Amino acid sequence: MNIELLRTFLEVARVRHFGQSAEGLFITQAAVSARVKTLESQLGVSLFDRGRSGVRLTPAGHRLMRHAESIVAGWRKARQDVALGEGAQQLSIGGSLRLWDVMLQDWLHRVHHDASDTAIIAECHTPEVLTRRLLDGSLDLAVMLEPPQIEQLQTRNVGRLTLDLVTTNPSMTAADAVDDGYVFVDWGLAHSVEHARRHPMAPPPQMRLGQARMAIEYLLTFGGNAYLPAALLAAELADERLFIVPEAPRFDYPVFCAYRTGTDRIDVIEHVIALL
Repeated sequence: MNIELLRTFLEVARVRHFGQSAEGLFITQAAVSARVKTLESQLGVSLFDRGRSGVRLTPAGHRLMRHAESIVAGWRKARQDVALGEGAQQLSIGGSLRLWDVMLQDWLHRVHHDASDTAIIAECHTPEVLTRRLLDGSLDLAVMLEPPQIEQLQTRNVGRLTLDLVTTNPSMTAADAVDDGYVFVDWGLAHSVEHARRHPMAPPPQMRLGQARMAIEYLLTFGGNAYLPAALLAAELADERLFIVPEAPRFDYPVFCAYRTGTDRIDVIEHVIALL
């Protein structure tokens, strides 16, 4: 199997367009088409339905996605591993998109500084993708808010995520903040449930955002209110561009790491967990 065929398949599946895939891969559109046809010939199935509005995955294409991601990630990991010098080791770590800006970027810097003899592969994904990559061996360690309860995975509590209600209006009250100009930031299912319990009368928000950094930039541009980690807002709070809403309820959630039970990399995993 030619890895480039799978990489091309994944890029077409991502952008759903042969021409745009060619630009992203720095090859011609004809080369993209030829690679996809070769892969379809090897598998004996059609992977894409081609139409005027673009392309879409067939059922067989959807089934191939998971395997292709695993194979390409495994090949990347294998190439780095065999190229390491004697005594060096490799660790592939992943983090939730929700947590990366909040705590995992600084963690990655500490890992690089304190474990300089370890080659790192770092990725951020949804919890579902992180779990899948842990199970297929593409990841050695993942950090997320809601870990899977799976026998093959070991989970540990490694920290806390504290959310404060912040606003661009210094006179904003807790009662009005979830109504007037409120931006709902998606911190996972547990937060959605707890938010509804604590703010039962809050109307549906006009803006829902999936990451902290997106919400911060939105608030600074348009104004409004949102639940965000105060630890991430030191500069904005000091400059009085954002304010913590007084007497608003605070949310506090555990952060977990997960790794495969019986992993042979437990020593380096323990070391980087300590840095987190």
